Amino acid sequence: MTEAEVYHTLNEIFRAQFLLEDIDLTPTTSAVDIEGWDSLRHIELILMIESHFGIQFHSREVDSMSNIGDLVEYIGAHLHAN
Repeated sequence: MTEAEVYHTLNEIFRAQFLLEDIDLTPTTSAVDIEGWDSLRHIELILMIESHFGIQFHSREVDSMSNIGDLVEYIGAHLHAN
């Protein structure tokens, strides 16, 4: 899966989760950029992402993510490890 495909999939997940069609994720997008992205929503997003991609993040990875670029990097690392 290419990085562009990961971003496309994440956009779909985020749009569905936040019920917003105008979300367009970039590497620097973070929780402060999307209204309603709180700690509970973050957990829900991580679970949805893990389920969709068939991967599982370690808690230290989730804790160290500061933006979508970090998330895409971790997804890529997990996909290439499998």
